[in-house]
Amino acid sequence: MTALLVVACGPGTSLQDGGRFGLQRFGVSPAGAMDPLALAMANLLVGNAADVAALEFGMLGGEFVVEGGPVHVAAAGAALAVDGTAVPALTSVVAGEGARVRLGPARDGVYAYLAVEGGFDVAPAMGSLSLHRRSAIGPKAPSAGERLALRPMAGGGANVLPGLPLGEEGPIRVILGPQRDRFTDAAVETFLSEPYAVSPRSDRMGTRLSGPPLTHSAGYNIVSDGIVTGHVQVPGDGQPIVLMRDRQTTGGYPKLAGIVTADLPRFAQLRPGAVVRFRAVDRDEALAALRAQRDAFAALAGQVRPVTAGLDTERLLSVNLISGVTADTGSP
Repeated sequence: MTALLVVACGPGTSLQDGGRFGLQRFGVSPAGAMDPLALAMANLLVGNAADVAALEFGMLGGEFVVEGGPVHVAAAGAALAVDGTAVPALTSVVAGEGARVRLGPARDGVYAYLAVEGGFDVAPAMGSLSLHRRSAIGPKAPSAGERLALRPMAGGGANVLPGLPLGEEGPIRVILGPQRDRFTDAAVETFLSEPYAVSPRSDRMGTRLSGPPLTHSAGYNIVSDGIVTGHVQVPGDGQPIVLMRDRQTTGGYPKLAGIVTADLPRFAQLRPGAVVRFRAVDRDEALAALRAQRDAFAALAGQVRPVTAGLDTERLLSVNLISGVTADTGSP
């Protein structure tokens, strides 16, 4: 059996894939990768489908030993090293039997990913390999001394991407609603014009923001209704909470807006203390942004090539594995 022996990993480590869908009517959260673009990038480099389960690391990295190898691995969002030798960015590597695979802490954001060719040989729970910690649905979080079984690799060699465009910058785009009418006009203007900081109390369930309070126009309790990832929920204290991948499926606080799907990856990568601004868009702009993002990623698949000699400094300095995290400079 081919496996990764866990030497060490941070408490935020878990298996995550594209998510668990079709079960929200039963109260089951989707879970899944916080940054699906970074997950897809790591999978692309090892020849997997974009949503195949990989190890997700929250801030801290991990170290593993290959057993029954070789294993074809790639990382996104953090530095990868095999037996102490750094692997260039946007490059996969084949690690042999007994090799020590180390992923460093998240480079610029919060979440990093380690993908293996063929994926992890773990039984799905409700159709997904994603761990939802609060309900304990999905494979348990890995711990030191555990062996993570892997599916056989096809035997391909290491791959490289020649470059990757920088991600989006600027304010995070939102669509107002579904309870826009539960807020004053002044609250909406504040939300769209003032900066908010990411709270250290944030987690995979929700990103808490701190800033000017948002005033409700008709109380802060509503009949519980459905929630989607990215909804901006505002409880009684007026401080927004953006509901993320481990969110509940219904909620009883008004939701002022929802982050557009194309901007969720870079929002998820904002570290505690980072400052964020928001901009309202309509449905057509949100769909156009998502189509453009998907088209750009699809174009990358044709650029993957086998590793050869000649990885020069110019190429290495041109690449960026994070999906577009930016910090506000204080100007509108």
